[in-house]
Amino acid sequence: MTTQTADTLDAAFAALADPTRRAIVSRLARGDATVTELAAPFAMSLPGISKHLKVLERSGLISRRRDAQFRPCHLEAGALDWITTNRRLWNERFDKLDTLLADLQPAKRRTGRARG
Repeated sequence: MTTQTADTLDAAFAALADPTRRAIVSRLARGDATVTELAAPFAMSLPGISKHLKVLERSGLISRRRDAQFRPCHLEAGALDWITTNRRLWNERFDKLDTLLADLQPAKRRTGRARG
């Protein structure tokens, strides 16, 4: 893993450490939204939400663009590619571990009776 990749991952995971930011990312996974739309479920001011959005934007997880008087936020799916790739890898490893552990179980647990 390159230093740049590691730094990007560090920034993404640091940004996602906050539950409000995770909720924002989860909402953006369903589609673009304005700051006002993102702020609606939180008991927080628009400037407070904007601070969270700046952290997410600096980490590369989201981007914002100007659309007339609106600045919709957009989830940058590529920022989560590492997670997707590694999820597949770890799922494969866990499947292999499950198989190995099942093979190591005593015969009586597999068949329901003791060996004779």
